[in-house]
Amino acid sequence: MSSKPAMQVHPGRGLGFLILGASLHDVLTRLKAQVQIFPTIDVSYSPSKPLAAPVIINLPRNGIRLRFDGPDQRLRLIEVLNFTKTQLVYKNTDLVKLPEITGPETMPSSSTGPAFRHVYNRIMGPAFPGEYIPPASNSGLAQGLYILSYPGIAFTFPFQDTKWDPVEDFVSLLSSNAAAPAKSMAIFGGESWQDACHDLMTTPCSNPRSLALSSRGKEFRPREVDLARIRGNGWVDLERGANIPTFRISLGKTTPQDLVAELGPPDGIYHKSDRKMAVYKIQHKDQKAMRTSAGKFHATHEDMTDTDQSSLQSATDDSDTENQSNTTGNTTADSSTEYFYNYFHHGFDVFLSRSTLAAPGFSSTENDGDEMVEVGDPKQLVATKILLHANVPGSYPFNRYRRSRWVIDVQALEDNVHLNSETPFTILSASLRQIWQNRSADENGEDSLQKHIVLNRELAESPGSSCELLGGWEESTDTQREASLDNVAKDGPGYGNTKLFGFPGLLFEVLRNDAISCLTVY
Repeated sequence: MSSKPAMQVHPGRGLGFLILGASLHDVLTRLKAQVQIFPTIDVSYSPSKPLAAPVIINLPRNGIRLRFDGPDQRLRLIEVLNFTKTQLVYKNTDLVKLPEITGPETMPSSSTGPAFRHVYNRIMGPAFPGEYIPPASNSGLAQGLYILSYPGIAFTFPFQDTKWDPVEDFVSLLSSNAAAPAKSMAIFGGESWQDACHDLMTTPCSNPRSLALSSRGKEFRPREVDLARIRGNGWVDLERGANIPTFRISLGKTTPQDLVAELGPPDGIYHKSDRKMAVYKIQHKDQKAMRTSAGKFHATHEDMTDTDQSSLQSATDDSDTENQSNTTGNTTADSSTEYFYNYFHHGFDVFLSRSTLAAPGFSSTENDGDEMVEVGDPKQLVATKILLHANVPGSYPFNRYRRSRWVIDVQALEDNVHLNSETPFTILSASLRQIWQNRSADENGEDSLQKHIVLNRELAESPGSSCELLGGWEESTDTQREASLDNVAKDGPGYGNTKLFGFPGLLFEVLRNDAISCLTVY
């Protein structure tokens, strides 16, 4: 028996605990927790388009490669590139017999996989003809590749190109000496690799994002959130799949009990104690979110710069799950009680404080933007902000949260314009400025929506302390961004500095590559 860890092969579903459809956050968290089994984890992504291009996790010490789609960050493809580094078992049968490893001298010298006869006769059984890919004419290679596909799983066999005969049946060809043992194996969703490979990254996933929900335990777990739909007027609808009622968070009204009943207990609770923005509270204490007779919007700097949540804190900084039950039960707020419910597995935080008036809304499919949100008892703790995290690869808070996808439901825009979590901020901000074009001029006649605040998440007191704010409001347009995307791809993303751009009821944290790292709705 090999001393290497054994992983069960499940065609169309996964490999061991690696389940197709699982979120990048869940998979990385699980891999990092098993350092002895997965000592090396390499994450590859596109610095210029981190939310469009696939994210790839390489496990070189295990011979496994994982591919995730960019927008939803869900596991789409599992590849085994070296059959000698992990014990692979299918229905109690080893794909490759590995020796009992007692020292480096017994390590296999190659990545030889199962032979065709072993796969066809003993493991998987008969199959329809696959696809032969000849070597490129200018490559100088003598071998092509034959892809033998079954539902949910495929094997790649090197084959001597000079011996290939399209007339002869593939079983005879692959059983001959011209065929080498399998070079790689792929686990995917679909009936065959030829059909699945074209839309592998966009096909809807049947499995949940959470590995905990993928298990067959009978323990009750709240359904995961698929999409946050921002309606305006402090309404955020959390959509949770077909046949599951949408949960609406009404800022200024939704209570902690409502959150626990619909979303389950939070993964952590962070008690807000940072006072680095207190200077803005003093200067603007008399400015409240309100509509004026001219229809212009004014918001406090406290609302615009309050980004303090547990994603920027260490695991021991006031975010104590042991006090969770006490905080959940105590809904009467004194003047200093403010805290976040951290839903890492959902991808967002909810800020709980005394009820306040929500920011002016915009016209959506469910309201015309003029309906005022009911404000509850001022002594009652209610949700006043929700922070939706994008989990952008390479960003400072990467993998602290699952990726949260959102849509801004704006009725005034054209049908072909979509404002969502994948939209570059340059395009999104231009559309939002059209909505508030008559409300964005300040007292000096300048466009306040073009100003921003710079944050630095790296020059803090420690990796777990709160972010630092650099400078004040700066006049900047989207065409005057620091560093072009070409420089980002060449010199690295430089994600330490981010910018905050504010719109009525919305606060965007934007990276240098134009990706939105976090959206705060208040």
